[in-house]
Amino acid sequence: MLRCNLICIGKLKEDYWRKACEEYEKRLHSFCRFTITELPESRLPDNPGKAQIQAALEAEADRILNLTANTFAAALCVEGEPVSSERMADLIRTLSLHGTSEISFVIGSSFGLSDRVKEYASIRLSMSAMTFPHQLARVMLCEQIYRAFQIINHGKYHK
Repeated sequence: MLRCNLICIGKLKEDYWRKACEEYEKRLHSFCRFTITELPESRLPDNPGKAQIQAALEAEADRILNLTANTFAAALCVEGEPVSSERMADLIRTLSLHGTSEISFVIGSSFGLSDRVKEYASIRLSMSAMTFPHQLARVMLCEQIYRAFQIINHGKYHK
């Protein structure tokens, strides 16, 4: 069974975001081994300088890259490729058919991802040209992964 990981920097603070992710996590267990891993966000002062932000991103990159070794990594970033739900399903289906056993979707902190993570990633994805809070983006990604599996399996969820 395909393993899908959602690797995120930071924790969900609000209960309603956690419950939404837990619901998709529960639904996804029918299709894959789905896990969400929350990595600690680097602590920064209120008005961090560019060097401080870069150092934080690099520290977060070390933690991310340790978890994504030997997986197909998809980095979610502003400069990524915008994909439709159907394209996401096709990506997961194609990877699975070609022997990929593990996919890791990576969401960075509010400052994004280090260039090292983006360069390591097998693909860069964008959810939208719009900006969303990280908590909502996480829920949206869980939903899109679930939708992709529904499309792959000809479920009634996607219309």
